[in-house]
Formats: sequence, structure tokens, C-alpha cells
Amino acid sequence: MVTMPDVIVYADPDDVAQATAARLLVRIGDVLAHRGRADIVLTGGTVGIATLEAAAASPLAAGIDWTAVHIWWGDERFVADGDPDRNEGQAQRALLSRLPLAEDTIHRMGSTSGFASAEAAAESYATEIAANGSPAFDVLMLGLGPDGHVASLFPGHAGYRTAGAAAIAVHDSPKPPPTRVSLTLEAINRAAEVWVVAAGAAKADVVAGCLYGDADLPGSAVRGTDRTLWLIDAAAATRI
Repeated sequence: MVTMPDVIVYADPDDVAQATAARLLVRIGDVLAHRGRADIVLTGGTVGIATLEAAAASPLAAGIDWTAVHIWWGDERFVADGDPDRNEGQAQRALLSRLPLAEDTIHRMGSTSGFASAEAAAESYATEIAANGSPAFDVLMLGLGPDGHVASLFPGHAGYRTAGAAAIAVHDSPKPPPTRVSLTLEAINRAAEVWVVAAGAAKADVVAGCLYGDADLPGSAVRGTDRTLWLIDAAAATRI
């Protein structure tokens, strides 16, 4: 069953990050209490990385068996390992290096250091997802771009509604760097819970467009099978 989104409004970006971090840690703990593994998809962006930093610093983190948590990404910039544009590097500094995670549970998307093309990196990531049982991600976090993009699914791009694949190569991104790897909308919408985080007045129009169902905006099409949350600040909520 696909759910309609719940919208929760916080005072400012810091409150969004702090509340989302607490919510994430509680959700991971609840999932692990019911079964032995949790699968979480991370996002980059200012609020996304602030959320990871807040999660790492929270006392709630100490109560989680991090060796049972599998970490995934919604998208990645197809650049070399160590490039500051890489989402995984930002997440490594903000969260992963600060917690006792098992290296084999961190599922990084491929880079130019290991793959000749973004297509090869996307195919490898789809294979890795399948090898892990094609999990229905317990939480899949997404940032929202000012053009309504989520992950690296951009308005008007052919890959926006690609079917039959878990991950795709993205070229000619309107936001640099131009070449990326992204989960597909199909893969995103298999997640149990999808959380969209957005903050700032510059996002107000596109937040409203997504929530009111503008089909041209990828952000309007994401849904968790159990729950869809929009976690936004007051400035981003002014048009809804």
C-alpha cells in the first residue's frame, strides 16, 4: 500500500537536522528490535550531512548495534575516490568514521577509480543490491533540489522514470558534476519509509509543487510503502 506523505514542520534547518537524526536512530533501534538487520539509505546536501553529524553525536547512537546496520546511498557523483564531491566521503566524515560500523555493511557506489563508466558502476550497484536480497530499505532519506530533483533524478531527464533497474547512470546533470549514479524511482519507492528533508525559503515553491502533485517534479513521485515523511523547516513550508 502506497501512503500519502506526512509533513512535519520545524523552526529552522538545525531543528530539521536534529529531529531527523533522533527519528533515524529510534527507527533503526525499532527495526533491529524486530529483526537482525536494518538497511538505511543516506543522502548528502547541507541538511542531510547535518543530520548525519547530529546522529553521530546523539547519546541514542550508543544503544545501537551498528554492525547490524547496512548503509546505502541514493545517489553518488561519478568522480574519483577521495574527491570532495563524493557523498560517501562527506558521510564518512560526518557519521561512518564515528561509529563502530562493519566495513562490509557499507555499500558505497562506484567511482571513476574503479569503473570505466557510470553505467558499469550503476550495474555493479544494482548487482550488490540484488546480492543483499533487494532489501526494502527501512529508511531512505532524500534531499530535495531547488528544481524538484531527488537523488540524481532530474526533471525532464530520460532516467527519471526508468523501469526494471535498481540503479542507473545519469549524464548531463544540471547540477555539477554532470555524471552520476542514482537509484531509480522504482528502487526508491520499494523502501518502507521515504523521508524527504528540505529547508530554506528557496525551496518553498518546489516543496509546494511536490506536495500538490506536480508530475514534472521527481520529488512529487517518491513514496514509501509504509510511510512517507516530509521533514521541512518553516521557511520551506510557506507555500503549502
